[in-house]
Amino acid sequence: MPGSTTTPAAALTSSDQVRRVAVIAAEIFCVVGTLVGVGVLGTRVEESSGGALAATATLIAPAGPAFSIWTPIYLGLLAYAVWQALPANAVRERVRSTGWLAAASMVLNATWLLVTQQGWIWASVVVIVVLALTLGVLLRRLTREPARSTWEQVILDGTFGLYLGWVAVATCANITAALVDSGVDLGATANQAAAGVVLAVAAGLGIVFARRLGGRWSIAAAMAWGLAWIAVGRLGDEPSSVVTGIAAVVAAVVVVVAARRWHTRRPATPETSRRLHTV
Repeated sequence: MPGSTTTPAAALTSSDQVRRVAVIAAEIFCVVGTLVGVGVLGTRVEESSGGALAATATLIAPAGPAFSIWTPIYLGLLAYAVWQALPANAVRERVRSTGWLAAASMVLNATWLLVTQQGWIWASVVVIVVLALTLGVLLRRLTREPARSTWEQVILDGTFGLYLGWVAVATCANITAALVDSGVDLGATANQAAAGVVLAVAAGLGIVFARRLGGRWSIAAAMAWGLAWIAVGRLGDEPSSVVTGIAAVVAAVVVVVAARRWHTRRPATPETSRRLHTV
């Protein structure tokens, strides 16, 4: 109609259909990989790779309960796979620009679990670094346009925010595990100093995410969760390190404060849309 400001609905294309199916296939592969990683079809992660990834293997390893964060992440990925397949959502620019990245993240997650089953610890480092980069690009693209509903905020922004936040901390832990497994030992004091450096890097990543992605609470919450459980592990379990535990608490606080500092609300004008914050 003349003078109408309503944007016509985009048409579902063959590319959209292929992407929808690819995301669902990736989710199925991710589920299979998860069943391997939790011990249903394989060896549990903490028992694979010669125990290099166990909660007591390094100073940067989070305590066991930290890994319960995978429950909301996996449920969110399942919900996303269904949500993005709906015709009305499949044509959204947010979905079109991030769908393949989401599928890649699912495949990479399952690949990481399968690689660790083989004891290929350094290969797992490569996989998790690529996964973290993939999720970073995905979240960056989500800042181009605001979510249209609470459901979208939770299923899309929330899920992948938690995913990125946790993987960022896990990457630091994974690299540390690979180094320790390779025989790197700097001595008791130097090991704690090195752990402090790693935790400072994690805090720095939290600041970068806050500045670049608008202080998303989902990312900060997942990072703070992982860092807090590193503190719990070092203060209440082996290997014990009060210094590392305190450093982990400080890093968690820095991440949350940074998110609060750069937290932005949805802008009222298109010109400021790149500064939006959803979840």
